[in-house]
Amino acid sequence: DPDALRSVAVLEQLFARVIAEVQLKPLHDPAFHVFPGHGGITGFVMLSESHLACHTFPEHGAATLNLYCCRPRAAWPWPERLAELLGASDVRVRVIERDLVPAGMLS
Repeated sequence: DPDALRSVAVLEQLFARVIAEVQLKPLHDPAFHVFPGHGGITGFVMLSESHLACHTFPEHGAATLNLYCCRPRAAWPWPERLAELLGASDVRVRVIERDLVPAGMLS
């Protein structure tokens, strides 16, 4: 939904749901930059676990979200939540497992 992709209120709700349901710890309130005209929004929040970011492209009916955590977390229902909050009809989730480096292996 292009209107949802231009709405800070909708993205604030999305960030709040991710943070609450995945039990993340934000270090500050999310910050959002709204691009002029019919542009999209960039949002970011630092977490004690790392960060949550989004970029919306209403002119293309698209959004990208990045949740980076330094510890494994339970899966979040991205397709269902993004359909509910953004009107998404096609959601592609890519999970990249972080390889942990044993203590003493960092230089």
